[in-house]
Amino acid sequence: MRRYSSSEPGRVVALALMLALASAPPALAQSSAPAKPAAPAAPSAPAAPARAAEAPSAPAPAEDIGWPRQIAREDATLVYYQPQVDAWKNYQQIEARMAFALTPQGGREALGVATLTANTVVDNETRTAVLRNVTVKSVRFQAVDAQLAGQLERLFRSLIPSSGEAISVDRVMAMLERDKMPVRAVAVKNDPPQIFYSASPALLLLVDGEPALAPIEKTNLEFVVNTNWDLFRDKTDQTYFLLGPSGWLTAKTLNGPWAPTTKLPADMSQLPAGENFDDVKKMVPARAPAGPPPQVFFSNAPAELIVLRGSPVYAKIPGTQLLYVTNTDNDVFVDNARRQFYVLLAGRWFRADTLGGPFTYAGANLPADFMKIPANSPKAGVRPAVPGTQEAADAVMLAQIPTTAVVNRKEAEAEAKVSYDGKPQFAPIEQTSLKYATNTQEKVIQVGDLYYLCFQGVWFVSRSPTGPWKTADSVPSAIYAIPPSSPVYNVTYVYQSDPTPATVECSHTAGYFGMFVLGAAIGAAIVWGTGYYYPPYMYRPRGALYPIYRPWPATYGVGAVYNPRTGGYAVGRAAYGPYGAARTSAWYNPATGRYGRSASVQSAYGGRTVASSYNPWTGGYGRTSQGHNAYAQWGSSVAARGNQWAQTGHVTTKNGTVAGYRTSSGQSGMVARGSNGSVARSDNGVYAGRDGNVYQRNGKGDWSQYENGSWNKVERSAAEKQGLDNAASARERGQTESERFNSRDAQARGSSPRSQGRADAARPSASPATTPTGGSRGGGRPGGAGAGRRR
Repeated sequence: MRRYSSSEPGRVVALALMLALASAPPALAQSSAPAKPAAPAAPSAPAAPARAAEAPSAPAPAEDIGWPRQIAREDATLVYYQPQVDAWKNYQQIEARMAFALTPQGGREALGVATLTANTVVDNETRTAVLRNVTVKSVRFQAVDAQLAGQLERLFRSLIPSSGEAISVDRVMAMLERDKMPVRAVAVKNDPPQIFYSASPALLLLVDGEPALAPIEKTNLEFVVNTNWDLFRDKTDQTYFLLGPSGWLTAKTLNGPWAPTTKLPADMSQLPAGENFDDVKKMVPARAPAGPPPQVFFSNAPAELIVLRGSPVYAKIPGTQLLYVTNTDNDVFVDNARRQFYVLLAGRWFRADTLGGPFTYAGANLPADFMKIPANSPKAGVRPAVPGTQEAADAVMLAQIPTTAVVNRKEAEAEAKVSYDGKPQFAPIEQTSLKYATNTQEKVIQVGDLYYLCFQGVWFVSRSPTGPWKTADSVPSAIYAIPPSSPVYNVTYVYQSDPTPATVECSHTAGYFGMFVLGAAIGAAIVWGTGYYYPPYMYRPRGALYPIYRPWPATYGVGAVYNPRTGGYAVGRAAYGPYGAARTSAWYNPATGRYGRSASVQSAYGGRTVASSYNPWTGGYGRTSQGHNAYAQWGSSVAARGNQWAQTGHVTTKNGTVAGYRTSSGQSGMVARGSNGSVARSDNGVYAGRDGNVYQRNGKGDWSQYENGSWNKVERSAAEKQGLDNAASARERGQTESERFNSRDAQARGSSPRSQGRADAARPSASPATTPTGGSRGGGRPGGAGAGRRR
């Protein structure tokens, strides 16, 4: 890092901060009420630098702009290195050590170590932790007399940012000792679902319970609401017609047998326009199927499907006794030592002697060779599901880090509404004295004579089940005793704290989106869903054309695959149906009396979502970000997330790239990449030892200690050297993972068709098309909208 004159930093920082100053967010409590969005706003790509006279339309997100960082003032220059995190209590309070170099005006550079604590606000969508309420616990200088040390300490404390400092979550995670981090393991259910197997084209037809049949006006046709495929019934002869991936199939019963057909009921040509039957109408009249017809496996209970393209084709995983099946989209392995098959479904491992089953749960005693799957293997994507691997530990930690927002009470309360099918109905929650509402899509919990609503990641309270709703200051502890067997269990991962008259702080972890931590003897891993089956709510009002079908979250039949790019699950595979599982794709809109679906086909490495849907886990509409964030649906003036606590901007000069930043506390500074002329090097290679000394490591792995104004090679005990080596390795790993995530994130925001397809898989949160309330494309609640199939 090159040295700047006392006047030069001002010019460089001023140029770098032009972007940030223009986009500084207004105080939350003073924000004006926005127009209520019809659907969640899409996360935007970084804005181009704004001209001085033009403010950007949205604030730039906070980001880890690199280390070390420099703050220059007329009386001093402070360079501080990446903090070394010793603890992250409840993923909310950090304890850390930090090496720094402080140069007072006209004085010599002094190196020191500071210990500090700070609260964190995390946005998992950007994988950024923003430090708040930074408290410097102690400051120690190297080779400085007591009187000067006191003066330098006061100067240091006046310079160090007290709030708004952003650091990559990946950097923090890399520094933590995972075996010392708390793990909230859940007693999920791991009984295997029914698992079908086919070596030829096949599809899984799921109907959630009994078929919910809805008439199609002015025809003799009905469609099945609670299924994952386009499924119709001709009322004249009770024949079913199924639109598969390659054409039409027909059967007299849902159990089949199903046969291809080119003869459809005449009324198929009368499907109404404007009600999103357009994709179906493209297949009318029926054409001869392309290729052999798929085998149809039907189930009205949780089920999964293993499909191979012919007989199994195996490939060996080097250094193990494992083989994997290459001609399938499923994760299927063979343990050659025991001649057993293993399949990964919803994050759980199941084992059988043959692919035809029967399967048993195997996650508690997985062969050790699974831990040896190389990180560069074509099947490395399963490592987050293998307890004991680094990837599994990272996934578990990431799932427990809360995403936090500061919510404007008044504006949130204006959005909170609950619609019931008739009078509110409640059912007991087993193992508790609580009750939950059964005839609404929202999560309403009765606690004594009060009603608590968890609405899009925010808790509200009322004395009536219909409101009016007030933002809750806190949540009764009884709610957090709701067991996984309850369909509203996921609300136990939403928390509320730090109330003020104008705001309240809300946070949620990945369990709110259906990702849970499963404990094992050698470690923990992430699974999708609780494993319990929650029967749907079905009701047909007197005189109504349409039955009301309200699904609960599903574990199996959604093709859930963990996506290491996002730290969340992608759901939906072609063999499972274009709409995923019935319970994750169909929803009822009381404003229009119609149904909607989402079309999603995804895997761990790409995919596309072409419509929006109701999410039974969160109660929200639109494309959620796979477990990262519930607050995008509110709008920034209602919920200020962690990435709005600091604003950043970049500028490149002939001396290198300078990243300027401005924090919520008004602090500003820069990170420089250029010529190096001082101890504050740009390679972030200075460390704070646990003994209070400052160290640096050379390219050979040797360590030097700063003493009496110079660096001197030192020999430390094996334990001390190991501690320093671990700190260096953790910093390097954090840097690598941070850069990898930022690269993926940039790719996800790309505009090319390929990158856009990946973007849809990585963060499916683009705003759907909308129309006013009451139209055929209206949303799931009055005033809302979510494009998709509305029927």
